[in-house]
Amino acid sequence: MPLVTKAVETVSNKLPKIISPRAHAIFDYAQMGIFIVMGAFFWKKNKRASVAAFCCAAAEATNVLLTDYPGGVKPVFSFETHGKIDAAMAGAVASLPNLLGFAGEPQAKHFRIRGGVMAGVTAMTRFKEEVPFESEFDVA
Repeated sequence: MPLVTKAVETVSNKLPKIISPRAHAIFDYAQMGIFIVMGAFFWKKNKRASVAAFCCAAAEATNVLLTDYPGGVKPVFSFETHGKIDAAMAGAVASLPNLLGFAGEPQAKHFRIRGGVMAGVTAMTRFKEEVPFESEFDVA
């Protein structure tokens, strides 16, 4: 197992699972919207960053719409699988500036922040609803 993966897994196992599936769905839709807005914003300044943001929005939309959770449209895969996809996407989003050659440009910061936020939210989400938990992050 790669060292980075092991480190993320260790940290995420220690974080409290305070985000409900419904709150996670709201975050996912917000994340998708942010990618769309940033894609449009980057269009004139950096085409690679713009296309990357639109691709991230499409990937997020696919993950959201095909998940069996409050916010999904066609339940193709479980919420636990959604979480695994989110974890992989967090790393991919953060590494896109390096992969697409705009790591030294200001737009790279957006992808690194979004990847970090995605990883944090994923690590704090209750993907297994075995024990009901009330939280200030639960959205009724």
